[in-house]
Amino acid sequence: IPVIDKAGRPDGTWTRTDFDWDAQNDQYICPEGHALKQFRRNYSDPDRGPTGKGTAKYRALKLTCQVCPSKPKCCPNADARSITREEHEDARQVARDLAKTDAYAIAMKLRKKVEMLFAHLKRILGLSRLRLRGPCGA
Repeated sequence: IPVIDKAGRPDGTWTRTDFDWDAQNDQYICPEGHALKQFRRNYSDPDRGPTGKGTAKYRALKLTCQVCPSKPKCCPNADARSITREEHEDARQVARDLAKTDAYAIAMKLRKKVEMLFAHLKRILGLSRLRLRGPCGA
């Protein structure tokens, strides 16, 4: 059984959460202070820019990573570190932050009770097509 460190990775390397997001400059900053950028130069050809697929890839310079003292913890099996960022990552981060609050824990506990009641209705009483929506249906 592999030993999992506090970051949740069995190999002990850094995760995306160890890198700081700099929204103003559109880049990640590694724990050593180096920048991971999506583009290193401006392209005159619009087809060479963002992919439009909802995912952006941020990379560090190979020369920077090769001399970095933290390379074994950052990218031991690659020449340089790269991180992908989804288009709606800001909204996901808001949801992750909300999930850490006490109000969220209370809401999930209350929701579990209601969801179990509906599960029993569907499974035991055979109400498999029970479709109630809105305040009137509840």
